[in-house]
Amino acid sequence: MSSVGQEVAVPAALHGDDDERRDSVDCVIRQRFASRAFSKRTVSKQTVENILDVARFTPSGANIQPWRVYVLAGEEKDKVSRALLKAHREARDRYQSEYQYYSPLLPEPYRSRREQFGRLFYGALGIAQSDHEARAGQTAKNYDFFGAPIGLIVTIDRRLQIGSWLDLGMFMQNVMIAAGARGLQTCPQETFSKYHVLLRQFLPIADEEMVVCGMSLGFAEPANAASLMPKAQVNEFAKFIGFDA
Repeated sequence: MSSVGQEVAVPAALHGDDDERRDSVDCVIRQRFASRAFSKRTVSKQTVENILDVARFTPSGANIQPWRVYVLAGEEKDKVSRALLKAHREARDRYQSEYQYYSPLLPEPYRSRREQFGRLFYGALGIAQSDHEARAGQTAKNYDFFGAPIGLIVTIDRRLQIGSWLDLGMFMQNVMIAAGARGLQTCPQETFSKYHVLLRQFLPIADEEMVVCGMSLGFAEPANAASLMPKAQVNEFAKFIGFDA
């Protein structure tokens, strides 16, 4: 028995073929994408519980585990979606997130990457960058969780500091990888944070919790995976120091 916490048995799967295990994990990560179209195929509560049961092993500073998740399905999810869509359609300028996601003055190369995303994403949909109504219509699809059967609302205790947000990001990545390992896809959605006041009318979110984002979860429509966003090459973000070659 370990002196701290519980003794954890090594799963039998980890004693298998190293190459096969590596390739399976690599494949899930490489094929993950932000799905914006889901099939009507249902996802069971047990499957979601299993995903979260895996994700809970995320590391966190001092093991404080700063994440909270509200899992929506069925009519309850639909009620939340209807309220969000109404607010987005009729009064979206009245709502504001409690935190700022992007810097107002993005330096390079981040500004160019964001502009490239806009060109690729809206271009693939046939929406002009200047067509604000069409773009708002596309944004509205977020609040129906892009048709996914499961919607997650993720919060963090507002009394925590930036390091706990790092922990939360790792937790969310674990959720997405665990979902991918089960043939599911996800879409993390910061835009839900804008409607935190409205979400509190439907979910038991405590005052000390800040709504960070939502996440759609389900089986992606096949055509939705046609192309992935370009990613920077390793030599663009990593420096190797002290290696022979």
